[in-house]
Amino acid sequence: MQYNKLIDHTLLKQDASPEQIVKLCEEAKEFHFMSVCVNPAYVPLAAQQLKGSDVKVCTVIGFPLGMNLTKTKVEEAELAIKEGADEIDMVINVGMLKAGHDDYVREEIRLLKEVAGSRVLKVIIETCLLTDDEKVRACVASKEAGADFVKTSTGFSTGGATAHDVALMRKTVGPDMGVKASGGVRTHEDLIAMVEAGANRIGTSNGTKIL
Repeated sequence: MQYNKLIDHTLLKQDASPEQIVKLCEEAKEFHFMSVCVNPAYVPLAAQQLKGSDVKVCTVIGFPLGMNLTKTKVEEAELAIKEGADEIDMVINVGMLKAGHDDYVREEIRLLKEVAGSRVLKVIIETCLLTDDEKVRACVASKEAGADFVKTSTGFSTGGATAHDVALMRKTVGPDMGVKASGGVRTHEDLIAMVEAGANRIGTSNGTKIL
């Protein structure tokens, strides 16, 4: 298996500098990672650095809380794509899901997928804040809305990816949809555990160390 192509090489820290983003892109090109995952403000820089390479530009929408207006998320995604984003990782409105408003969550994802079109849309459900039943409902809503992946975590809340959550998400969405494990994947052993649980994409800032 090509582990490098499982990895979204990630730098989403609030104090990340342009120089660090350039370094991230250089590492991604060297290791032929699937993508770099950066905040929207750095999409133009990453797109410039990765032009002509096999590395995609991934960005986050409604990050990290997911509590933006749906209209704001849609416009943010449109702008990010215009600036060069190839993949979109959106954060759901966790509060609305926990309140039982699955239709709201599903419709928001559908609108983001409409914007993304043929580009990959990953849905961050923030598993550490959800019960197993809520995780299942979030995955069902994501699948019904046409998303390409469900993703465990932002890495900015109370916990990250676990093998249990990845396995539950994989069982819920079936074999044809993507599952991304993100948050706390720091070692080769962590990566293997997530892959064995059903993940086919890994979000990590430790990609070079893992490989």
